[in-house]
Amino acid sequence: MELPRIISVDDHVVEPPDLWTARLPAKWRERGPRIVRERGRFGGPTGTEWKTDPDGEWADIWYYDDLVSPFSRLSAAVGLGDLAFGVTTFDEIRPGCWKQKERLADMDANHIEASICFPNTLPRFCGQTFMEREDKKLALACVEAYNDWMIDEWCAGDGRGRLIPLTIVPLWDVDLAVREIHRCAKKGSHAVTFSENPHPLGLPTIHSRYWDPFLAACQETETVVCMHIGSSSRMPGTTPDAPFIVSSTLTFQNAMGSLIDWVFSGTLERFPELVVAYSEGQVGWMPYVLERMDKLWHERVDNSFGSGLANPPSSYLGDRVLGCIFDDETGLANRERVGMNRITFEVDYPHADSTFPHTKEIATGICQKAGLDDDEVYALMRGNAIRAFKLDRWGITR
Repeated sequence: MELPRIISVDDHVVEPPDLWTARLPAKWRERGPRIVRERGRFGGPTGTEWKTDPDGEWADIWYYDDLVSPFSRLSAAVGLGDLAFGVTTFDEIRPGCWKQKERLADMDANHIEASICFPNTLPRFCGQTFMEREDKKLALACVEAYNDWMIDEWCAGDGRGRLIPLTIVPLWDVDLAVREIHRCAKKGSHAVTFSENPHPLGLPTIHSRYWDPFLAACQETETVVCMHIGSSSRMPGTTPDAPFIVSSTLTFQNAMGSLIDWVFSGTLERFPELVVAYSEGQVGWMPYVLERMDKLWHERVDNSFGSGLANPPSSYLGDRVLGCIFDDETGLANRERVGMNRITFEVDYPHADSTFPHTKEIATGICQKAGLDDDEVYALMRGNAIRAFKLDRWGITR
């Protein structure tokens, strides 16, 4: 089997150290996001508070208003070997994490044609950092600066048609979010990252209809809503003393709960052309969840139970709700029940889960083990992404 070149729907870019200092108005540069290299160590009651210490280890630190955010090794893990928790600097990480030319070279070496990159270290997965700051004028300027950099630099020049824009919105104001969707769409971005569950962020829920103007703007501009696990700033767990591997095993729960919310809130019913993608959510859980939703809908038709949809819940997914996988053998084994037209592939560069630089070999093995035929391989590796993200606008048609 000859694997087609891959379109990865979930990678990340490490924000360059001058992203905001080079773009914010002068009055905000001393308070806006900036990198400071210093020695320090973690301390405080939880052991996660960064303290400057001349005898500590060197690290690059993001400073932004009241935020102090050390550059984590795990956010740029490719090529580092040791995946232990700790800090790093821009000099130590692989250049492809944040430099376009080197990223394109890494993509070529890894059999990747195109990549959709989420935010990483400073904004977090859907721009939560800016929502959390008190000065919303500065925060809005930071959101706009990030989006301009994403469209005009990271995804421009040699990156055009290979690095596909994925922008953020000011989550704290739905009207500003609508404005930013339209502004970015005019500049060429048709994908936006959004929270899998806004409620833990202190924002209105998807059930409230508060987000309907934002979703209407996404539908109107053909902007795909991409929801990465952890974009609610909360990961699933069991008990406070459970090891981290428990939460890591349960990460799919965030995507699962989000999909159920989006279905039973009537969101997918109200916006029949809206496309959503559950990045890093996997798909092995989908068959039972779809079965369970449909069963409850058929058995308990009274609206007071919360099942007031005109049609069975599973009917609203079609080919516009995407699951994104990197190693989901169970999902592929049950692909007929998941829907092969709903499964896309991701590389997760430069995170610790990334298959770089062995993605071609690993993906080939995954497809062979699942017994995928040529059409299914094509759909998984690129076809579904081309359709859902309308990549023909970037010249990717087959």
